[in-house]
Amino acid sequence: MTTAQQPLPSGFGAAATAEEVIKGVDLTGKVAIVTGGYSGIGLETARVLRSAGAEVVVPARDEKRARAALKDLPGAEVAYLDLLDPASIDAFAEKFLASGRPLHILVDSAGVMATPALTRDTRGYEVQFATNHLGHFQLVKRLWPALAAAGGARVVSVSSRGIRFAGVDFDDLHFEHRAYEPFVAYGQSKTANALFAVELDRRGRGEGVRAFAVHPGTIVDTGLARHLPAEALRAAGAVDAEGRPVLDASRQLKTVPQGAATSVWCATSPRLSGLGGVYCENSDISPLVTPAGEAAWRDSAEIPGVLPYAVDPEAAARLWDVSERLIGA
Repeated sequence: MTTAQQPLPSGFGAAATAEEVIKGVDLTGKVAIVTGGYSGIGLETARVLRSAGAEVVVPARDEKRARAALKDLPGAEVAYLDLLDPASIDAFAEKFLASGRPLHILVDSAGVMATPALTRDTRGYEVQFATNHLGHFQLVKRLWPALAAAGGARVVSVSSRGIRFAGVDFDDLHFEHRAYEPFVAYGQSKTANALFAVELDRRGRGEGVRAFAVHPGTIVDTGLARHLPAEALRAAGAVDAEGRPVLDASRQLKTVPQGAATSVWCATSPRLSGLGGVYCENSDISPLVTPAGEAAWRDSAEIPGVLPYAVDPEAAARLWDVSERLIGA
């Protein structure tokens, strides 16, 4: 498979923070939307983009909670959006488009992880796929005029090393014919996030819209892992015996500022000018995992890389077509 998955190298490492990777970048006059921008790495992403001068819009299902979280971020704008409610996505996009602003940066950071029981949205779609992928897919489609009007926009799709749990099962996306497994569903949604960036970049580059997928690392104190039992986190080495987060960036066990770094780097780095459609981690482009190296990659979080099925252009194009049908585009 021909791929652009080649580290630059960027000069940054796993321990770099969002503030470090954006140093020297002026976003004055730029507009950014950050889903999930009121908690965890999304909040840090929003904060750092705002500190560099960007106008920042944070879509939120819980507007009161979002405003409280953003109280120390003057100028941040909050607007209602529920990624599981297609009508609210359309309403948010219509309101933004009516403002006449171009959209320079869209960071799709919101998500859910490993919901313990099979749950469906009102359309019958499995909620991890619906939230993590389809909601953001619809948002990008509706905001396309603003992205194209920016004259150089970037979309960052927050994926995960969770791609290792599953590819996209096009024959049974919503667990209608197979047993539900929380991490298989999560892995499918994160692979979808990565594939989305591949096809979005292909379709958008002619209009100056580039896309990147991101593995932020493992950050256990963001709320994303709320469905995971403490013993599972301890077994994974993510927390100690007292339940405190274990921090070791070399093993992808990161702080929130470190976890937000790759999203911010992909959204703003001049080093990525003219590039896109790639999966990134540790503020650099990830190498492609080879068949010979896959077993070692799966065994060690210290080895960077992306599995070929998560950046396969044919699967990405197929996912785009399926997603359009699912949202009724």
